[in-house]
Amino acid sequence: MKGRFSSGVFSSRQSAEQFIAKHSLTGILTKYPLDMGVYDWALQSGYFVATKPQHSTSEFIQAFTTASQEHYHYESGKLD
Repeated sequence: MKGRFSSGVFSSRQSAEQFIAKHSLTGILTKYPLDMGVYDWALQSGYFVATKPQHSTSEFIQAFTTASQEHYHYESGKLD
């Protein structure tokens, strides 16, 4: 079974990694901005430029992700 949603929100990478190791999790740990959506963060940070009309639709914004967010890959609880 693979999760579609986050299994936790942590105040530090260290506490997230403790949870990941404890449960031998596989997946991606991603740092998210607080009080701001990823779409707005990417625009504000210059990581994304909306160049097409569909880039401003709710369908696009609600599914938006970017590899520019700090992230780490884990396999069976260990940094990959």
